[in-house]
Amino acid sequence: WPVTDRVRVLSTLRGGGVSAGPYTSLNLAAHVGDRPAAVASNRLLLREAAHLPSEPLWLEQVHGIDVVRHEGRPAPGPADASVAFVPGRVCAVMTADCLPVVFADAAGSRVGVSHAGWRGLVGGVLQATIAALEVSAGDLHAWLGPAIGPGAFEVGPEVREAYLADLAVP
Repeated sequence: WPVTDRVRVLSTLRGGGVSAGPYTSLNLAAHVGDRPAAVASNRLLLREAAHLPSEPLWLEQVHGIDVVRHEGRPAPGPADASVAFVPGRVCAVMTADCLPVVFADAAGSRVGVSHAGWRGLVGGVLQATIAALEVSAGDLHAWLGPAIGPGAFEVGPEVREAYLADLAVP
């Protein structure tokens, strides 16, 4: 990761939070039915433990390809990626079996993160994130985070068909 140390990448596990029941324990997602107060507490715990400079831009992820620019306020609507051009802005995605992909230029002046599930990959979420960064793809570095593997998850024929259809030449 030959990017300035001003760009930090972090993946969390589920331990250390306050959520109960099916959301135990460090649930950061506000859209899954957990108590809003528990999600807020978990997000604060993360921010303090990781020494984040600001509140992350939390996305309403929908397995699509929309990218939002982090402007220091809540995301305007559903998106599966965000970009930031201002130091101190924190981009975030939540993943379970999907792949988090972080992009940055070496200077750290352009940073983006994508929630890359198979639907987003077929749709072009990575390409959309790169385009939103407004810098040549050759000037970017990518970090691939943890994701589920074939030992724990098997896709159906619809995934193969979607990729093959995407590769079809008109």
